[in-house]
Amino acid sequence: MKNKLKIKIFAGIGFVCLLALLMVFLFYGKNFAVLKSLFSEKLTQEEIRVKLASFGWRGYVTFSILAMLQVVLTFLPAEPVQVLSGMSFGFPIGLLCCIVGVFAGNTIIYLLYRAYGDRLSAFFDKNLNLDWDKASSSGKVTLLVFILYFLPAIPYGMICFFAATMRMKYPRYIVVTLLGSIPSVCIGVGLGHLAMNTSLIISLAVFAVLVVLLVIVLVKKDKLMGWANKLIEKKKLNKAQVRKYSPIKLHIAYIISRIVFFLKGVKVRYNKINAPKKGESAIVLCNHGSFVDFAYAGTLIRERAPNFIVARMYFYKNIFGSVLRRFGCFPKSMFTMDLDSAKNCLRVLKSKGVLAMMPEARLSTVGRFEDIQPSTFEFLKAAGVNVYCVKINGSYLANPKWGDKMRRGSLVEASIDLLLPADSLKEMSAEQVKERVEGALYFDDFEWLKTQPEIRYKSKNLAKGLENILSTCPICHQKYTIEAKGHTVKCSHCGLTAVLDERYGFKDGMVFDNFVKWYDWQESEMKKEIEENESYEMRSRVTLKHSSRDGKTILRYAGEGECVLNRQGLTYRGTEDKETVEKHFPMDEIYRLLFGAGENFEIYSGKEIYYFVPEEKRSAVDWYIASKLLKQQ
Repeated sequence: MKNKLKIKIFAGIGFVCLLALLMVFLFYGKNFAVLKSLFSEKLTQEEIRVKLASFGWRGYVTFSILAMLQVVLTFLPAEPVQVLSGMSFGFPIGLLCCIVGVFAGNTIIYLLYRAYGDRLSAFFDKNLNLDWDKASSSGKVTLLVFILYFLPAIPYGMICFFAATMRMKYPRYIVVTLLGSIPSVCIGVGLGHLAMNTSLIISLAVFAVLVVLLVIVLVKKDKLMGWANKLIEKKKLNKAQVRKYSPIKLHIAYIISRIVFFLKGVKVRYNKINAPKKGESAIVLCNHGSFVDFAYAGTLIRERAPNFIVARMYFYKNIFGSVLRRFGCFPKSMFTMDLDSAKNCLRVLKSKGVLAMMPEARLSTVGRFEDIQPSTFEFLKAAGVNVYCVKINGSYLANPKWGDKMRRGSLVEASIDLLLPADSLKEMSAEQVKERVEGALYFDDFEWLKTQPEIRYKSKNLAKGLENILSTCPICHQKYTIEAKGHTVKCSHCGLTAVLDERYGFKDGMVFDNFVKWYDWQESEMKKEIEENESYEMRSRVTLKHSSRDGKTILRYAGEGECVLNRQGLTYRGTEDKETVEKHFPMDEIYRLLFGAGENFEIYSGKEIYYFVPEEKRSAVDWYIASKLLKQQ
């Protein structure tokens, strides 16, 4: 905070000093005498030209300064400066003087916004009826900036501020604002040049036309801004739609993935027993042990250019969202109703495409199958197309949810086969579909590992991150005292020490054979606590994050408060975008709280994510477990 205050103070002082020096230059000595004579003496057009030209090099500098001031001081109109510049120096030199001034002014606006962004926002919001939040995430920001420059009622400084609020990097910002201003500057300078080289009647006629246009824009400003808002919204709606793409992209991605897996020391075996055929509508289901399961599944069905359902959070950042869409992915708010996602699913199937999904909708915590929402089975029946199954073994152990990187020496096996023919789906009940799907997708990487005695996982930090899913010590029962580094897991309270071997098992002397049994034990302990305590609840101070407004990042800070989870649901009390709120998620609307190991727990509300970072980040796994157990009560 202190550093930001210092920056604001220095920026403010620097700006005031700069203005003072510029004003001294404008009104000092001969400069002031010439400027004064333009308004106090009756001069002909030719005499005005001679007077202004008498400035010499100081004349060029003076008009550049005036052009800069009309950008920075937004209440100053730009046209008089431009017209006088054209009258004084002709079109080419007059245009150059104004452009230099605009360049300097635009740069100052950018620097001022970096220091005083919030306060400037409040000032300019009153003068421009535009949806800033939508504009900042629109792909048509550059087009909007150019459009604003063609509206004479809007000062240059306001347009520069608008561009700065889009969080553009300076090189892009200065190019966009400079190019956008050139047409209107040309008109202003051209008018001045025209006035000195044509009859008075022609000059007055052109000026009258511009005045009429100015009045129209002033009267219709709200309507024009409404049109701009529709332009922004239209682009945003288009982003929600699924995109078709060429299979060649997945072929290239496949080659890259093979290179990456080789460099990471991960061996992958693919087995294509039966895959969707050309021209066939199909759904492909895949179990989800690792973040890179999309690479394994995509490889098996790459000829059909599948459309994957992906968690909406990854689309909040523009660059991620753009890449995902180019590969045919579309967003889904996990564990909540999402009409856009449902429509996209239907679009894919209607267009004879392949819809691919991980129906567990979250990464496995300990390397085995998680449950599936019942609505998924109803959807499969309603879709009435062939359903295929991609089964992946070993991906979790190669790259666990809590781990920091892939493990060398890993083996991953991925296969695809027809699971439910469309004809048989019609005759099956939702419960029968559930049994078939869960039976096919069920995996347990530790059980699979027993069939692969040759595998040895190699990593200097094999145990690093385990403290983020092992929240309770089995000896002293203390919470969040587990520490893990290298191959060692240790309790800082009682001194319990466990060492991982190269197959993720604990060496002799540990209570459990592996961390899965440890995790199961702590879940059973929490279950007992919930069953024995009707008023059971979890409570923590949290930081709230929401989706990024500008698309430069995934998330942004939104507030702070307290979260409480109990049998009634999840409640957040605190601040949200500077307002005091109470947000409640009833238990009947919660399927599971998603969580990031050692980072957060989260839930979607419509297209927005409520991303909570607890004070004790290692507790995130307990919020997930508790939401599961409370849901089962």
